[in-house]
Parts: sequence; C-alpha cells; structure tokens
Amino acid sequence: MKNMKLFGLLFFGIFSMQLMAQDYKADDLLGTWLNEDKDGHVKIYKENGKYYGKLIWLKNPIDDETGKAKLDKHNDDEELQKRPLQDLMLLTDFVYDEDGEWDDGEIYDPKSGNTYSCYIKMESMDKIKVRGYIGISLIGRTTYWTRVK
Repeated sequence: MKNMKLFGLLFFGIFSMQLMAQDYKADDLLGTWLNEDKDGHVKIYKENGKYYGKLIWLKNPIDDETGKAKLDKHNDDEELQKRPLQDLMLLTDFVYDEDGEWDDGEIYDPKSGNTYSCYIKMESMDKIKVRGYIGISLIGRTTYWTRVK
C-alpha cells in the first residue's frame, strides 16, 4: 500500500510539472530584450528561417573619453574596432529545435570582444536564458534578459 501511495505522489508530481510547463513557439523569441546589466536593448528578429539579434539601444551611447559614439574597441580586429556599438549584430544564426531552444548560433560580447557558441531558452514569455560557451555548454556563462514592453 505504501508503494502505491508513493507511486501516486510521484505520478501526480510529474503530471503537475508537465501541466505547468509552457509550450513556446519559435517566434516567441522575437522582440526587444533588455540585457542583464540593464545597459543595452537587443532586438531579436527572424531572417531566412534563422534568428538574429542587434544592439539597438545603449544606456550610455557616448564614449566619455572621445565624446563620440561608443565603438567596438575590445575587438581583436583593428578594422572592426572602428565600428559603432549602435546596431551591432550580437546574435547570429540561431535555429529553433524540438527541445524548445534556439541553438547553433553565436553571441558576440562587445565588452570582451569575444564570440562564443550560444543557446537561448525561454524561462517565461518575458525572460530568456542566454548561455554563451566555449566548446561544450558546461564551460560558459549564463545571463538572463527581460522583454522590453
């Protein structure tokens, strides 16, 4: 009898978790997102079946030293250091998969000048988990972005 109660509780718990799980659609990612540092907005859009993200707003768009628009100064490529951060492509080539994640893409971090493999997962309609990594996803960093309304 104890085993049946335990089985019943386990079954109920798993069933309840399934009911609470949200089914997201691929295009639910579209929109504008505030990064975790709250200093940039990234507009995520779809083009040719893939998802991309562009930096469309900066809290502080002007470089204090030069008095001009902030540039991609941390990039290793000297030529790319001249490009403005405004409208810079940060997310490239993401594909939605049956696991409910957008993956196979890359994220560019203008604060370090590095590009990482990346996947994105919806936590809710207004919050996403963005995980950049090198090699395998265990070695990386996770950040959470919130939808701009």
